[in-house]
Amino acid sequence: MSRPPGFGTRHCQALLTFSSNALDFAIRSNISIAIVAMTDNAKLNPNLPVLSWTSSQKGIIMGSLFWGYFLTTAPGGHLSCKWGPKYLMFVAMLVCAVISILCPFIALNYGWFAFSLSRVVLGLAQGFLLPSVQTHLAKWTPLQERNRTIAIVLSGTQFGTVLTMPIAGYLAASPWGWPSIFYCTGLCGVLWSVVWLFVGADSPESHPSISDREREYIITTRIGSSSHSQGMKTPWRHILTSRPVWALTAAHFSFNWGKWTLITELSSFLRHVYGYDIKSNGLLSALPPVCCLLMVLVFSYIADFINMKEFISLTLSRKISNSIAQWGSAIGLCTMAFVSNPTSAVILLTVSIALTAGSFTGSIANPLDLSPNFTGLIMGITFGLGTLSAILGPSITGFIVTDETDRHQWLNAFYVAAIVYFVGNTAFVLFGSAEVQWWNDAEKVEDENE
Repeated sequence: MSRPPGFGTRHCQALLTFSSNALDFAIRSNISIAIVAMTDNAKLNPNLPVLSWTSSQKGIIMGSLFWGYFLTTAPGGHLSCKWGPKYLMFVAMLVCAVISILCPFIALNYGWFAFSLSRVVLGLAQGFLLPSVQTHLAKWTPLQERNRTIAIVLSGTQFGTVLTMPIAGYLAASPWGWPSIFYCTGLCGVLWSVVWLFVGADSPESHPSISDREREYIITTRIGSSSHSQGMKTPWRHILTSRPVWALTAAHFSFNWGKWTLITELSSFLRHVYGYDIKSNGLLSALPPVCCLLMVLVFSYIADFINMKEFISLTLSRKISNSIAQWGSAIGLCTMAFVSNPTSAVILLTVSIALTAGSFTGSIANPLDLSPNFTGLIMGITFGLGTLSAILGPSITGFIVTDETDRHQWLNAFYVAAIVYFVGNTAFVLFGSAEVQWWNDAEKVEDENE
């Protein structure tokens, strides 16, 4: 069936899920700039006390969100498959927004440990968002638009970071101080929740105003996604023993380690090693995600072109993209040992983070390949287990970097990230797949069990 012309309902839904990812990551990554201002002896705002948190405590704070995130991604994926993603996303985003607004009060009155616990609660809520977005994409994405839609929607995670870093830097240095960082991101989350409640929809079949032509176009060009997937029995045993699922988990583990080590620690690295002030820090911290966001567009259009022309298999396409992302980033981090001036260091870190864009057309798009009917659950399991590295990465960095002005300690942390990148992607290259798994079809699973 031919593609309907113009801006359609599916594009509106994609825009909403893109913005949900942007806010999701704005709310979780605002801490990387805020914590520099919260603990900086320069006292950017004399009306706010300096929080005397140690490097180890800050490392724990940076990773604390992911303890909650780890616990709810798999349940979030399962529930989004069974109940639909709309109301799960609404409640989850609203909770995230409220917690963000309360963060300054908790930090100023109850100390670092209570602040860490609030980040854990924030993670519990955020664990429902990304798997629900994957479930939403499985229902709304035609095959011809799959790579660029998935890549653009999921690149909202980069856009949220890009937008947050420079704005957070200016807010921290403003008369409102660092608490305004949390207030702004939280209020944006409340606004999104209200819009989503009235405009969002679980699927084309349930949307009240989509045109018949567009609904038919989406339904007939979805591959492996049943309109009755909410009533299907979940093939837990087959999912948990699937080699491609575990290979994907390894790729997500390495992706999260490198990404969150760099995102959460980059501001501190630039501040303490090269002496950038908080405003410059925010702008420079935003530069790598900006480049990554642009590279996502490049990777997604190239991937769609290659896949539509069938130059290579989808499996090989996914592995090449992911290898550029993770092996390329590993090489970039290792090369940090050979540069000493600030400009070269920023360029190398920017290249390392920008190359991770390949993961958006590699491992991050892979759950929809393996099982369109259980995409949210696959994403929840693999990304949830992979989130353990987002806990370990910043925490271990906090223990490695005991002196934040010591460049060599930072290099050791970068080497660890490079090793994790290499091992995780190697597992994906050897054992990953982009073929729809047989257990995606509930009837085949039932026949085997009889």
